[in-house]
Amino acid sequence: MTMSTDHIFTERLNQHPKLRQRMESLLNVVENAAGDCTKANDAEEHVIEELRKMGNEALHSWAEKSKKMADDQILEQQPKLKRKGKKKSTGTPPTEKSKS
Repeated sequence: MTMSTDHIFTERLNQHPKLRQRMESLLNVVENAAGDCTKANDAEEHVIEELRKMGNEALHSWAEKSKKMADDQILEQQPKLKRKGKKKSTGTPPTEKSKS
């Protein structure tokens, strides 16, 4: 990678802190930072686990971004729609029981 592509990659990675954390964890396994990977099997297990977590984080990030883009597109097409959050109502109060 050249300096400009390195910079672009770093900027993109910084926009996804969870993914960056997974990349750092994977590098720690590769560098055996914890010193607990003395055998290939140990390293393989750590790498597989980190890649599984990284894939999960990547798919969650993708889903969140995809949903936001879909929501924004719908709001753009139909500006009268409003985003709804959680309902704040606790419901209707109970009515008095009849005295019969």
